[in-house]
Amino acid sequence: MSNAQFLREYKLVVVGGCGTDKSVLILQFIQAHFVDEYDPTIEYCFRKPCVIDDEVALLDILDTNGQEEYSVMREPYRYMRTGEGFLLVYSITSRNSFDEISTFYQQILRVKDKDYFPAIVVANKCDLEMERQVSEQEDRELAKQLNCKFIETSVKKRINVDEAFYNLVREIRKYNKEQQYGGRTPANPGSGNEYTHEGIEEGGCCCVVM
Repeated sequence: MSNAQFLREYKLVVVGGCGTDKSVLILQFIQAHFVDEYDPTIEYCFRKPCVIDDEVALLDILDTNGQEEYSVMREPYRYMRTGEGFLLVYSITSRNSFDEISTFYQQILRVKDKDYFPAIVVANKCDLEMERQVSEQEDRELAKQLNCKFIETSVKKRINVDEAFYNLVREIRKYNKEQQYGGRTPANPGSGNEYTHEGIEEGGCCCVVM
């Protein structure tokens, strides 16, 4: 029997618009190298054991690439119902992808029937500063509006890739503990919602990385 069967499993879902490199973000986390082109079939899931804050965890990561195009083939919003935490990914070089984030999160809250659910806002492609369409102030304001943590990443330069996934697990742990002890105390979004790019100390196919 595999040791992975004894680990606490966290179901993470990566959502975002086209061109945000959300699939490449997952592969950079799983395989630790940058992939120029990646074309998953409808959806793809990965499983990776990690040690986060001295606790062993098995991350079950679902890439939602292709969900919109193939929505008629599966139960609507199934991945939103099963996910324990969400990476809301946009590209700083695409205003359209930025504008979609609030819609994604509101859909998640409606499906979960909650006013908050563990999520991290991920501003990807922070290495392309000269192509930026979304200002850093707008990044921060979006995170404040959603009352979520925020982090800047670069899949090409591997900036904050691991931290994005690890911080989401931390948010899930915090949320579960707060639910256990009587509900969530809203965070102060003005002081604690930002992870900068400087860093911080089942359908489809499935890939297990040990």
